[in-house]
Formats: sequence, structure tokens, C-alpha cells
Amino acid sequence: MKKNRIALAAVGLAVVLAVADQLTKLLVIQFLYPNGRQPLIPGFLSLDYLENRGAAFGIFQNRQWLIAAITAVICVFVAVALFRWQRHNAMSRAACILILGGGVGNILDRVLRGYVVDFIHFHFFPYIFNVADICVVVGVALLVLYLFLNDREEQQDKKPAEKAEEKHA
Repeated sequence: MKKNRIALAAVGLAVVLAVADQLTKLLVIQFLYPNGRQPLIPGFLSLDYLENRGAAFGIFQNRQWLIAAITAVICVFVAVALFRWQRHNAMSRAACILILGGGVGNILDRVLRGYVVDFIHFHFFPYIFNVADICVVVGVALLVLYLFLNDREEQQDKKPAEKAEEKHA
């Protein structure tokens, strides 16, 4: 019961992230549409309005429904993992919340607009992205870190057991 409440709270936080993403995009549409640019730190960071009709790094251009479907499947998998995965800790939950919130934020764009609104542009980086993208990237990084640390922990737990077996053999 407690586990389900924690999972529901996690889904609620993911919804908050998706709503925050959509609000930032609405502000960008309101103030930068159609091809506006607002420098924040000249030569370093600006807000640039961009309609992204592809996936990450511009792949799968003009295949919105395919990208939305793939993203939806991933979001369902992550949501199910929040409820079913027995070995969650704060890092794995945070990863799932970020991935789910970012995925839903970008799905909403693809379904409602036919493209994703991107607007954050660091001038040293060739791509423009949004809050949902940040959530997904940070979430995936946390998940990879969690899996790496968890694997190391499991390997360390096995070593004493293996040594004990060697002594008895």
C-alpha cells in the first residue's frame, strides 16, 4: 500500500514536470513566436524559438506519430516500473520521474502542435532544446548511474559469498 502511494506521488511529480514544461513552451510561443531570439547572456545563452519536427538531434524528421508512439511506450514502461519495480531507491525514482515528466511534456507537443517547441540555446552546443529534454537527459543519466552503482553493489555482495563457498569446497 505504501509503495503504491509513493508511486502515485512520483507520477504526480512527473505530471508537475510535464505541466512546467508546457508552461515554459507557452511563454516562448507567446513572446518569441515565430522566429524570435532573446539573448540572456550574449554570446553564451539565448532563447531561440524552434519548431522541432524530429526527435533528438533532428532524426526522424516529420514522423511525429511514430516518435509520439515510441515515446508513449517508453512512458508506459517507466510508469509501470514505478509501481512494479521492487528495488527502487531515491535515485531510481527520481530518474523515472524525470523521464516520465519529460516524455509526457514532449508527447503533448507532438500530439497537440505536430512539433516540439525547443528554445534553450547554449551557443557552444549546436542543438536547441527544452525543459522536457533536460528532464529526459538527466533522468536517463541518473538511471544509468543507478544501474552502474547497483551492479557494483551486487558484485561486491557476491564476493564474500563466493569466498565462503571456496572455503567450504
